[in-house]
Amino acid sequence: MADNVPQIFDRARLAQNRQRAAQPNDNPNSGFGRHDFLLRHIATELAERCAGVARKFSAGLCLGSSGGLIDATALDAHVDTMFHADLAQNLVPPHGKSLVCDEEYLPFADSSLDLVIALWGLHHVNDLPGTLIQIQRILKPDGFFLAAIPGGRTLESLRHALVAAETELLPGVRPHVHPFPDLADLSALLQRAGFALPVADSDPLAVYYPTPLDLLNDLRGMGESNVLTARVHQTLRRDVLMRACEIYVEREKRDDGKCRALFDICYLAGWAPHESQQKPLKPGSAKTRLADALGTVEKKL
Repeated sequence: MADNVPQIFDRARLAQNRQRAAQPNDNPNSGFGRHDFLLRHIATELAERCAGVARKFSAGLCLGSSGGLIDATALDAHVDTMFHADLAQNLVPPHGKSLVCDEEYLPFADSSLDLVIALWGLHHVNDLPGTLIQIQRILKPDGFFLAAIPGGRTLESLRHALVAAETELLPGVRPHVHPFPDLADLSALLQRAGFALPVADSDPLAVYYPTPLDLLNDLRGMGESNVLTARVHQTLRRDVLMRACEIYVEREKRDDGKCRALFDICYLAGWAPHESQQKPLKPGSAKTRLADALGTVEKKL
């Protein structure tokens, strides 16, 4: 990661949050496994997308493994050896080839892997272009990259409710919800990082909660509490929290009484460049006019 990159996220605090979320305890209502439904959904989708690639990979890496949510058996037929990495020790799978790893400083040699799957965590890196460039470098030529990242509309109603509540009750607005990249920006970053045949699509997922407090509890249970460096190191005032919940309910309450939370999941895919891959034709190299192909007469406008 470049030294002059703005530090938007407190990576040390993020590691603490994820470590705490996965800490074993005796409370039946807590624990990472009670709040990781979103990550399990994403893991299943990524495994299916990977299985749809007509390739056998020799060595792969799963970043943001989250306890090994991408089941090894789902990829056994497609990957000979799979490494699992996470920022938090408690979320590194206890079995297989696993390591604690910071996505901003990948400890792999260039051209050492032919598959990298980023299950979770890329939305927290301070230098996303730099991390994508690192991933492209550690892939062998014609290696495959697959990732999921929360997109720009993720938690938009929570962001709105907190801003509105603080505007009413406080002299200023404080940052609480992380910024998320738009799909178009992510697609451009794939190209900037040097990936060939880049593809980006989004799959918005609506989740319904009895109250906004249940949403906040899930976020904390997944280790997704506020880690913005510009955050205020104080507990949110109760009156502000309650007012934000009221605004959230006004905006998102459904007929059954539950409140919607939107997770705008973006999926990215790309290949490390290789001479065998298809390449776009150079401008002006076409030998047939579009008008001839369509059977129409070309007219000047």
